[in-house]
Amino acid sequence: MLNVPSQAFPAPGSQQRVASQGRSKVPLKQGRSLMDWIRLTRSGKDLTGLKGRLIDVTEEELKTHNRKDDCWICIRGLVYNVSPYMEYHPGGEDELMRAAGADGTDLFNEVHRWVNYESMLKECLVGRMAMKPAVPKDCHEGKRVLNGMLPKSQVTDTLLKEGPSSPSYDWFQTESSVTIVIYTKQKNINLDSVVVDLQDDTLRAEAVIKDHSYLIHIGLSHEVQENFFVRAIENVGKVDIVLQKKENISWKCLGHPLEKHDSFIPKKDAGLYYRKCQLISKEDVTHDTRLFCLMLPPSTHLQVPVGQHVYLKLSVTGAEIVKPYTPVSESLLSDFKEPVLPPNKYIYFLIKIYPDGLFTPELDRLQIGDFVSVSSPEGNFEVSKLQDVEDLFLLAAGTGFTPMVNVLNYALTSMSSLRKVKLMFFNKTEDDIIWRCQLEKLALKDKRFDVEFVLSAPSSEWNGKQGHVSPALLSEFLQRSLENSRVFLCICGPTPFTDEGIRLLHDLNFSTDEIHGFTA
Repeated sequence: MLNVPSQAFPAPGSQQRVASQGRSKVPLKQGRSLMDWIRLTRSGKDLTGLKGRLIDVTEEELKTHNRKDDCWICIRGLVYNVSPYMEYHPGGEDELMRAAGADGTDLFNEVHRWVNYESMLKECLVGRMAMKPAVPKDCHEGKRVLNGMLPKSQVTDTLLKEGPSSPSYDWFQTESSVTIVIYTKQKNINLDSVVVDLQDDTLRAEAVIKDHSYLIHIGLSHEVQENFFVRAIENVGKVDIVLQKKENISWKCLGHPLEKHDSFIPKKDAGLYYRKCQLISKEDVTHDTRLFCLMLPPSTHLQVPVGQHVYLKLSVTGAEIVKPYTPVSESLLSDFKEPVLPPNKYIYFLIKIYPDGLFTPELDRLQIGDFVSVSSPEGNFEVSKLQDVEDLFLLAAGTGFTPMVNVLNYALTSMSSLRKVKLMFFNKTEDDIIWRCQLEKLALKDKRFDVEFVLSAPSSEWNGKQGHVSPALLSEFLQRSLENSRVFLCICGPTPFTDEGIRLLHDLNFSTDEIHGFTA
């Protein structure tokens, strides 16, 4: 799967940027673009040097392939000859050489977890890592029928001792329903923390608990209706998934376990999971930005937490392209609009169309009724960071406004401590300002909210602020409602904007704990 990172991905302060210590793109030679790599992988050229054979690779063999002209890397058990890809890698050759002749899974997860490498490097696949002999399991355990809680021995061994307690699950039934209960052993679990997909009587339920992922993956023993119900009992950390039987018969067992069932692993080690969503509508917001509405499958429960994003996946010229986007609400002014579509079944995106891009023109060409693959939520922002905050400052440039939409809605509806929330919105021209009318109406409607627009290339009629992010602009903007009020700042935009903004905020004596940089 080919992935085109946006200019501001990963964002400063994100796990990817922190882990990679400020890793940035390296200028590529002419003829070494993404499309050039696509053409090379389709040319029929032997990129592995093995003439189409797949081999089992031992650790000893892997270690010997550690040069630029002979570089093998292991990612999640698969070994790739990345030497042909060296000159096409946006992060440069040195970045790839950090994992030369070794298992690069941890490095990959830190820097590129969002990249689906299997398709992008499929023509470079050498084979799998040779398996070490495993200790035989008790044969009786292998024959156990899945029926409620599994023994603790089947919980993955990768759980860190200092991590959260391992969840468990059970199930019970009535004449017409089956309820699966997840005991997360963590309070304050909510519906945002759980993603459930039901397809062809296969149930996949993922609960995100702190920085870990707990997965239930079951082939159900009987057919169920496609509609189901999910509820979270926050004060006891319990999640119920209620399935409706197609036939009112008694189930002797829940079903059989599928891949990674009952696993509890760090979220960064869990692969991305996609489901196909249907395009319901798209409308112009500015001259180059559209509001897309996608409908989730009826058999999916997915609510994107505030400040998190998903990945959209499309097939472009035969290759799969993935891009990260932050969902937004349908409108900033829900009170002024009649609800057209039921909540929690639709996801909205504000997306700028780049005429010379690979992904967004293809997205813009989709017809109503076409499908887009959407991943489960990702991101490291936690709304707990906003607890007791009195002054919330939002700095956005261009489509860096999108993460601010749900933060703004959350602040005005759920933060009892909030005194003031202020948005400084940077754009080139007035025509580029997303939802300008809505923002101005919201400021009139709610006195706790202020918005300031800053243009870098205004017309002669513009009477507002001008320029780029600067100490002068920020010093005036970042005025607290009280002298010692508790503050938090969010920033998002192109990488230079975000980097410079964070540097200036530090110069103004705001701490790292008071700043969050979003992915644009």
